[in-house]
Amino acid sequence: MKTARQAARERRRRRRLLLGTTWALAAAGVLAYMVMGVFPGGGANAGSAAGTPSASQVRAAGSAEARAAATSASPTTTGTPTPKAAATKPSARPSAKDTPHSGRTASTTAAPAGRIRPNTTYTGVATAYAAGDGNGACLFGPSDDLMIAAMNTTDYETSRACGAYVLVHAANGASVTVRITNECPLPCAPGQLDLSQQAFAKLADLKVGRLPITWQLVSPGTAGTMSIRYKTGSSPYWCGIQVIGHRNPVARLEVRTSGGWRQLPRTDYNYFVSADGAGCGGSIRVTDIYGEQLTVSGIALRPDVVQPTQVQFARH
Repeated sequence: MKTARQAARERRRRRRLLLGTTWALAAAGVLAYMVMGVFPGGGANAGSAAGTPSASQVRAAGSAEARAAATSASPTTTGTPTPKAAATKPSARPSAKDTPHSGRTASTTAAPAGRIRPNTTYTGVATAYAAGDGNGACLFGPSDDLMIAAMNTTDYETSRACGAYVLVHAANGASVTVRITNECPLPCAPGQLDLSQQAFAKLADLKVGRLPITWQLVSPGTAGTMSIRYKTGSSPYWCGIQVIGHRNPVARLEVRTSGGWRQLPRTDYNYFVSADGAGCGGSIRVTDIYGEQLTVSGIALRPDVVQPTQVQFARH
């Protein structure tokens, strides 16, 4: 039989055991709840997370689709052959090392279209002016050959007509070939040629004043080789380049730079200008209206000096 003291100890031991069990059960429940919250089963939440793209995924996919659509809709600029790429193709064009002065290459581009075109007849009137020493707006300089003319402003087309040879026909059957060296400002109308008095006299008496004519571009067989001239004031920081003595009208002039060929803009005083000096003193590539390209090297940066080349555009 237990004593009162033993009975009290037994009660205290049962209470501690019951309290410990209760705390253990409570802790297990809390832990189970936390595990379920952090690691959910393969239910709806898991399916939603896998099936719905994030905002960054939507933007990336949209960008890819846009790029794909743009690519299929039109070619990019990088897909267009550049002059530098074209120069690497096998061709008849000699390199600067092979030809120290100049070279010729076949046409690589379509002939640039201007107002004056091959195989086209133009109608207008001829007038006459005192040509003096033959110099004019094209700034070619004095000329011993005064079979020259001034082109009306419209067809002059920012000096594009400079150096062109045109065959002029009068209604009386007379004809004369003249070289464009000047501009005839308004009121000269489109189609009008202001001939030197010497050239006009080949068609009619100067007293006629105005003479109905037709004319067309020609490519003469007697032209020598062409020359290059740098404008007064040219330097490695700015330069103007002019082509002289070309058989066919010049449509484009490019200079070789560290980044490849660079086309220069043409002025109304018949020079092609590199405003930042790029390419000044380097190789020059000239293209006529038929698309033929002539590459010239070895031209020194010497202002106002006519430097001959060894090339000329082909006759057409």
